[in-house]
Amino acid sequence: MSKKILASIKVGALTSELREVELPQIPKDAALMRVEVAGVCGTDVSQYSLPLRGGPLIMGHENVGYLEQVGSEFAARKGFKEGDLVFLEHYLPCGACEWCHLGEYRHCPATEWFYDPKAIRYGYTSMDIAPGLWGGFSHYLYLPINAVIHEVPAGVTPEEAGVATPMSNGIQWSLIDGGVGYASTVLIQGPGQQGLCCLMAAKQAGASRIIVTGTGKDTRRLEVANIFGADATVDVQKQDALAVVQEVTGGRGVDVVIDCTVGAGTAPTLLGIEATKRRGGTMVVQGEGNQEFHSFPIGRLTRKGMTLKSARGHSYRSVELALSAIASRRFPLELLTTHRFGLSEVDYAIKSVGGVGAPGAIHVSVMPWR
Repeated sequence: MSKKILASIKVGALTSELREVELPQIPKDAALMRVEVAGVCGTDVSQYSLPLRGGPLIMGHENVGYLEQVGSEFAARKGFKEGDLVFLEHYLPCGACEWCHLGEYRHCPATEWFYDPKAIRYGYTSMDIAPGLWGGFSHYLYLPINAVIHEVPAGVTPEEAGVATPMSNGIQWSLIDGGVGYASTVLIQGPGQQGLCCLMAAKQAGASRIIVTGTGKDTRRLEVANIFGADATVDVQKQDALAVVQEVTGGRGVDVVIDCTVGAGTAPTLLGIEATKRRGGTMVVQGEGNQEFHSFPIGRLTRKGMTLKSARGHSYRSVELALSAIASRRFPLELLTTHRFGLSEVDYAIKSVGGVGAPGAIHVSVMPWR
């Protein structure tokens, strides 16, 4: 007799339903993960508002849980056993291309769900693709042999490990892509969970000056940024952000700009170009493909010898570093993990991250067994 479990299923734009789904049989080359925490991020907010591209789907791509069933081939290949607490990356790579061999699964064609409807990525894949358990807003997740999992360090709770995705993005974008290091000066635009994780990464790397910008609705987030070690925080609706950057850096400007203000238009990009030092600065930008920029100041950027990079996901290495950073407990992560919801509250959880639900939300956790 088949076993039924619960999952929150997106059935349309801004619409989800709590439903029973069938628990699949687990073959030798697969595993079943009991989901303890599924984080909600800004990407979920934008994706939730879109119409379905295929059939209904289970969202949730920041997943931590215990391995409940582990096939013999899966165990032999992966080195994991039943009962292990793991963080699951949302990529399901091919394992054969050059990007997979580099640990850069974010660039593997098999994970490119936006362009390939057959690509599988946790939190974005239709339930029409068997066995359907491709999202963390569910009691369980199905793990095929190409799932990428990381051991959660001893002593780290599932909720703490649930910050691994934004933390790995922060390390990737700040340290690996942006090149932040000892004595760097940094401007981080947007104090959401991604921006705050960029701040923590830069602080731990030894940056000498870190400035974080936000708007009037980010008052609490800017307060947290100060606690995490920002040298200055700026409400761009009340202050001249460029003037603050010049003051904090003694007129030199910053070495690195990290723009985490998806959907804020072109103003952060223009500020970033002006805020960098006169020569050789780097700007890492997280943006949506539908954002238009009709008069991009390419001349200004090239005259300053700047490097422009895209902030797109994370690598295997950055996840390992993120879990290590979480285990260090250098920062009070309880200020970041602000809200917890059950499966029946997924709609409200997503909207809270978008600023129209629970007040003060930064990193929100869906706990399927709550």
